[in-house]
Order: sequence, then C-alpha cells, then structure tokens
Amino acid sequence: MVSVINTVDTSHEDMIHDAQMDYYGTRLATCSSDRTVKIFDVRNGGQILVADLRGHEGPVWQVAWAHPMFGNILASCSYDRKVIIWKEENGSWDKMYEYTGHESSVNSVCWGPYEFGLILACGSSDGAISLLTFTGDQQWDVKKISNAHTIGCNAVSWAPAIVPGSLIDQPSGQKPNYVKRFVSGGCDNLVKLWKEEDGQWKEDQKLEAHSDWVRDVGWAPSIGLPTSTIASCSQVRFDVITNAEHAIYSAFQHLKHKVFIQAF
Repeated sequence: MVSVINTVDTSHEDMIHDAQMDYYGTRLATCSSDRTVKIFDVRNGGQILVADLRGHEGPVWQVAWAHPMFGNILASCSYDRKVIIWKEENGSWDKMYEYTGHESSVNSVCWGPYEFGLILACGSSDGAISLLTFTGDQQWDVKKISNAHTIGCNAVSWAPAIVPGSLIDQPSGQKPNYVKRFVSGGCDNLVKLWKEEDGQWKEDQKLEAHSDWVRDVGWAPSIGLPTSTIASCSQVRFDVITNAEHAIYSAFQHLKHKVFIQAF
C-alpha cells in the first residue's frame, strides 16, 4: 500500500509532465505545458517556491538534476526544440546554456554518471540524440547521433559508469573500468544500446521486444551486480531486460492501463 507523504501545490496553469527530486531529496523540480519550470524547497514537509524559470516557448516535457558535485544544475527540454541548462549561483537561477540543435520536439534529457563529468543526453522527435559535454569556460562540446530512431526518440537513460562484473574481477588497487553507455527508446518500437568507442558513439545492441512505440526506458543502478538491468515500456507492454549484454527478457503483458513512464 502506497501512502502520500506530502502534497505540493505547484500552481502550474496547465498539465504537469514531470517532477524530479534532487540528489538530497530537499528540492523538487516540476515542468508543465504552461511553459515553465518550477523549483520548490520541500524540506521538513514544506513547499517553498525557490524559482519560477521561464525560457521555453512550448510545453516542457522533462527535467533532470545534475550530480551535486557540479553545483545546483537542472536541465529541461521542450516541444520548442530547445534544451535549457539552468544553474543556481548566489541564490539566483539563470540560464547556463541553451541548445537549439534539434529540428523537432526534445522529449527526454538525462545526465550521465558524474565519473564522466557534466554530460547530458537529449532525445528528440527528429530521430536524433545529442550528447552535450561541458568542457569548461562556459563551452559545451556537442556530438549528435543522427537517425538514432527513424520516427523519433522518446527516452534516454545512462548506464552506470562501472561495467557489470568489473568490481568482482577488479585486481586490488587498480582503477575501475569506466565505459560510456546509454539506452534509448523510440517510435520505431525499438530499444537501442549505445556505446562510445574512440570518441564516437556507436549502436551496441538493438532490442526488438515491443510492437508499439517505446515510451520510456531506464537503466538500473548496478550496485556491483554482475549484469545490467534495463526497463522499457510501451502502451501495451512492460519489459525488464535482466541481462542487457545478452538481451534476456522478462515480459509483463496484458496491462490494464497504458504505460508511459517507468522508474527505478
């Protein structure tokens, strides 16, 4: 039985599409079709509006907090084709960076593991996925995977930095083996795994488990487990891929309700 811990009156003027807690669970970010992003202080059951961020020109679909080691940074994506990265400095939230490299709605944003620095994956209805990497001095490096999903990309999610099983086989005193990987889901009914090799992003695997648009994907924290676990969902099916390296599925079909979002 799930119980309600707290209720926040956001005062958004239209539908809320996403709500995300920060790393410490003290701040809540929300976004809406009213084109705004709001940040609330929710410590001790409170709900103090910290910021009302306005910069998008269409519905805002998703927000994502960066790891706190980089400061208070929040990314948002919108139907207006823009990705905005916001940063708090001296108690004030302002635009840190605005990315306009997509030709259609940007549907999903996800920050990579902190071990890779400040890197953001963005999935768009134009079928492309962009990787934005902060290089310092207010500069961002942009890499784009064109035609990642032929009809459009709905969701992206990063893999943990440490490869499954590497902690078990790790010689004493040797640094962990870090590999940049993420998963995406699209309107082509596909779940795809991507991997960076020699500075270039390449398709690592293509998983054909769905017969409808893949609405959301999530790569679970590995916590030292020997295999990767990925969840994906469409309107009629929910899958848990318990061994992403070998595409071993556990499927849950005949759902009573349409599934648009999953979360670990």
